[in-house]
Amino acid sequence: MRRNRLGNSAVEVTELSFGAAAIGNLFTAVEPALAAAAVETAWDEGVRYFDTAPHYGLGLSERRLGEALRDRPRDSYVLSTKVGRVLDPLPGGGPSPSEELSEGFAVPATHRRRWDFSAAGVRRSIEDSLERLGLDRVDIAYLHDPDDHAEAAFQEAYPELEKLRAEGVIGAIGAGMNQTAMLTRFVRDTDADVVLCAGRFTLLDQSALSTLLPEAAARGRSVVVGGVFNSGLLADPRPGATYDYAAAPLDLLDRALRLKAVTEGHGVPLRAAALHYPLTHPAVAGVLVGTRSPDEVRDAAALLREPVPGGLWDELREEGLLPENGN
Repeated sequence: MRRNRLGNSAVEVTELSFGAAAIGNLFTAVEPALAAAAVETAWDEGVRYFDTAPHYGLGLSERRLGEALRDRPRDSYVLSTKVGRVLDPLPGGGPSPSEELSEGFAVPATHRRRWDFSAAGVRRSIEDSLERLGLDRVDIAYLHDPDDHAEAAFQEAYPELEKLRAEGVIGAIGAGMNQTAMLTRFVRDTDADVVLCAGRFTLLDQSALSTLLPEAAARGRSVVVGGVFNSGLLADPRPGATYDYAAAPLDLLDRALRLKAVTEGHGVPLRAAALHYPLTHPAVAGVLVGTRSPDEVRDAAALLREPVPGGLWDELREEGLLPENGN
């Protein structure tokens, strides 16, 4: 599987990455054996970039991923985790497991998430993650959803990540968000190597094209794109499908169905086109897909291997479904 270097760092990622939120029991529980098998299958398919975070299942995703990769040579894969939320233990184990579902993960609420973009919070977060992962370094550390914490993120958290990078504890610095404005600021105002942009460079939303992607390309920074299916609509456009985790508006459903008609006219499944589209931009180093089972992993890898003729993108532009200047 093709690999791309992140910015000016020495870190290289495969074009397809394993998003490990799902094996942290996102929405529903995943059996330990199934989670381990998903990681194993990703490895067999050539995936060498794995992404996790403390937020995912209150550390469960990190523990499972670390265990699944334990016997792999450390220099043979890239692992990213995130900072910005620290996990504080709750006395007595906390509320019942059902209460933790309010945060989207089906795990017992043994800890409380607390926003912390201070320098001390960032260092503690990395140290805690390394313990859960069973590692002595991570390849990429992302500032996780700093939307409402901009001052602390830029003034405290980012400088601390620079120190950790200089110490060799992390290899590359990034920021991960569902918006483009602050990610563009990270590209412009810091020496971040990569940004993780979720849902904003897809067949239905090209807002990253306005400033983020041009700035990244001009400054030699990299972008990893997540949310390529916009939470479901681009995977299976039908009434009741979700767009950004809410019911899809009718106009977007109609647009997704028009996209599907064009892609299938070229013999390409819509899901394959959705996965390939971000990779058409030179600033994009890879796409991140959340998977919870071997079948889902194999499906994503097969979609990436699906050939996509250039004429497909041309027709989508001619139909007004993609912007004329998509790169």
